[in-house]
Amino acid sequence: MMGDEPRPLVSMLLIAYQQPDTIARAIRGALAQTYSPLEIVVSDDASSDGTFAAMQAAVAGYAGPHRIVLNRNPRNLGIGAHLSHLVGLSTGELLFVAAGDDVSLPQRCETVARAWLAHGRRPDLIASALFDMDDGGAMHAPIMPSELQRYGSVEDWLADPPFVVGAAQAWTRRLFDRFGPLPAGVVAEDLIMVFRAIGLGGALTLPEPMVGYGRGGISRRVRNLRAQDVTARILKNNRHALVEHEQLLQDARTMGQLAAVQAAFDAKLKRERFIGDVFAAQGIGRKFGIALHASGVPLGLRLRMWLYAAVPGVYAPFFFLKRLVSGRT
Repeated sequence: MMGDEPRPLVSMLLIAYQQPDTIARAIRGALAQTYSPLEIVVSDDASSDGTFAAMQAAVAGYAGPHRIVLNRNPRNLGIGAHLSHLVGLSTGELLFVAAGDDVSLPQRCETVARAWLAHGRRPDLIASALFDMDDGGAMHAPIMPSELQRYGSVEDWLADPPFVVGAAQAWTRRLFDRFGPLPAGVVAEDLIMVFRAIGLGGALTLPEPMVGYGRGGISRRVRNLRAQDVTARILKNNRHALVEHEQLLQDARTMGQLAAVQAAFDAKLKRERFIGDVFAAQGIGRKFGIALHASGVPLGLRLRMWLYAAVPGVYAPFFFLKRLVSGRT
């Protein structure tokens, strides 16, 4: 019992991809959780290195109180679809997200479950602060996501999009079931799940850091030292943004809030569709025509995207100086 409430079954969804050097530490953090009943779903997203073998070694011989589910995807799903698949492999009422390069502190599940019950099981998403964690596992300054309890509507979300970190979030199963799986191509699953929770009237941030957030992980910022590096990043972000914005519109429709967000997301989609179109078009003239007639898209963005798509060589001197300054010529 937790006070007068029975302990709900909770699940930790621990995802990894190409993280053979950090996954064992992440699994140790999951196994050390003080909360029970807990099931831990440990899953490799079709890594081509030793990640899955490291997972197997980390759970081998475990005889503790938690139920372990070990999974390996036959093909790479990406973050959103991977988590959606793991929801189907789990049975808990609360679903904790965990990443293969982060560490959940032992009290994480216990503290969040207590907070959820203390709030009458109303919040559909509970986030927490995190510790900045170096490569050696030492914890440094706290990282504080936005206070989600300040957001009472999707209009609040649109006016001031929150800073969120998915590795320190827990969702209710009912929230996931209400909206359905995240499609392939979603990487900002944390922002989408917060949007969903706020739209249904309940998200909360706890100030206590409960996750060590690994530096230099999959979500790290990469320095772009050549025009082609920037182009690759633009196209990758564009693919994800198109999927995510469409999903947010669909979610707004599901919650009956489409009118409140339509204008804002139409503008975002217009920009992303322009980016996709200008890069996909053949020939400088065709690309210029798309940029010229992209009404509603800021002029500066049109010019920058056209240059990268049509004449990226114009940026060569800038990137040469950038490599020179960084010592990576």
